Amino acid sequence: MRNLKNLFLGAGITTMLLASCGANQNAQTTVSGLHPADFDSTINGKKTELITLKNNKGMEVCLTNYGGRVVSISVPDKNNKPTDVVLGYDNIRQYADTLNSPSDFGASVGRYANRIKNAKLTIGGKTYKLRANDHGNCLHGGGNTGWANKIYDVKAQTDSSVVFALTSPDGANGFPGTVKATATYTVKNNNTLDIVFQATTDKETVVNMTNHSYFNLNGDPSKVGTNQVLYINADKFTPSDKYYIPTGEIKSVAGTPMDFRTPHAIQKTIVDTTYDQIRNATGYDHNWCLNTFKNGKGNDTKVAASLYSPQTGILLQVFTNEPGLQVYTGNFQGTGIACKHGIKYPKHVSVCLESQKYPDSPTKIMEKTKGWEFSNPYLKPGQKYYSHLAFKFSVKK
Repeated sequence: MRNLKNLFLGAGITTMLLASCGANQNAQTTVSGLHPADFDSTINGKKTELITLKNNKGMEVCLTNYGGRVVSISVPDKNNKPTDVVLGYDNIRQYADTLNSPSDFGASVGRYANRIKNAKLTIGGKTYKLRANDHGNCLHGGGNTGWANKIYDVKAQTDSSVVFALTSPDGANGFPGTVKATATYTVKNNNTLDIVFQATTDKETVVNMTNHSYFNLNGDPSKVGTNQVLYINADKFTPSDKYYIPTGEIKSVAGTPMDFRTPHAIQKTIVDTTYDQIRNATGYDHNWCLNTFKNGKGNDTKVAASLYSPQTGILLQVFTNEPGLQVYTGNFQGTGIACKHGIKYPKHVSVCLESQKYPDSPTKIMEKTKGWEFSNPYLKPGQKYYSHLAFKFSVKK
């Protein structure tokens, strides 16, 4: 092990001493081609590592406790070839360098996934100023000082499951309450990556966790991924302004490029820049109101969305108990940064499928915006937050 120089990871980030093993080409590699030694580090006094989960059906999932992140997901394609279907980096150095290679690749995002308008939260008549990191708004709990860049503790581990745990102190990035959260990842024998987020608090706060994996099922993330066929089980969506903050409306998808109730290739509708929602986001970066959520309860046994690659035959089905699904088509990819295996990802290379409460729910519920009451993100002492997300992989021939 060799010591690397201190990394200064952007404004407001503490200096981190990163002790890391260099790549050893003779070391054992994962099915996805990762070197576990490249994830052995010490950051701010806490160790990071690469954890590999497997089942008996040829599925392998690699994760790191840095941000509770999914690093790779390898599943068989139509020719039974192991195929890595998510974007990421192949070393801890790049994940930790939020100045030169910022990303939320595969992260367990919290305390509040997506955006809160004006980085402001009002609870019990008291207003809390949150960390503003996106056009004056709070995105993903405050960006590079949020949970995606914290070191989770590994609380339990088997060959097919791992439990990550994190304690977020009262006042972290402005949020009230000390929150104790866990993210449990389990690889099941039906080739499902099952994810359960749980949390408690000692003071009323908001919690909205998700997994932020970027999916490319084609097996070649050096090329645009808009040929992937997307299905979203949703009749309605929440339109947003130019800063991706929902306007408060809940609109029908009928007759718009937001209608994925009949599966179709993303490239068919993402080109419609005459539609303001596509034009503003330069693609899709929107929340859909899932039909699987009714009367305040989500049905995580029904398909909320799916993604399919005609090239590899890989089909991904999404299940969740959450009311919303944020679909993001890699509109800010194409940075020129060399990522996993040295590949530079192009714009629109991937699709994120993030289960969640609706973006900016705290503001909309406080303002009593009609239709948002079932997207309640508030958590009180004595209550338990529970969010379930499952990614099921199969081959469609």
